[in-house]
Amino acid sequence: MTTPAPSARVDSWLWAVRVYKTRSTATTACRAGHVRVGGERVKASHPVRIGDEIRVREGGFDRVVVVARIVVKRVGAPVAAECLIDKTPPPPPREEVALLPMRDRGAGRPTKRERRDMEKLRGRDSDGNLLD
Repeated sequence: MTTPAPSARVDSWLWAVRVYKTRSTATTACRAGHVRVGGERVKASHPVRIGDEIRVREGGFDRVVVVARIVVKRVGAPVAAECLIDKTPPPPPREEVALLPMRDRGAGRPTKRERRDMEKLRGRDSDGNLLD
């Protein structure tokens, strides 16, 4: 008789390897559809096995990890690093954004002239319509 491959709940594993700070946030992320195993959105109770690829939507981009070891209890950071293989691509380079004029805090409301200048910089006319 063969023993089944070890598995753990996806929310429990993500919490145990410190991807999420609490198990309830991991469960909430699963419910919201931010966690995918093998490209499929999964429930918190979905079992994960060694070799599964997990994509976690985090901060506007995907974090990709591969399960290297199954753990159910929360472990220390050095041990957690051994339990997963991080295949997350590097974040895209930050785009240079034109600096918008900033008013000093507590300077009060802008004058009509200052408001018109700010709208012009944003590419809008005095009525708030986009300029061509």
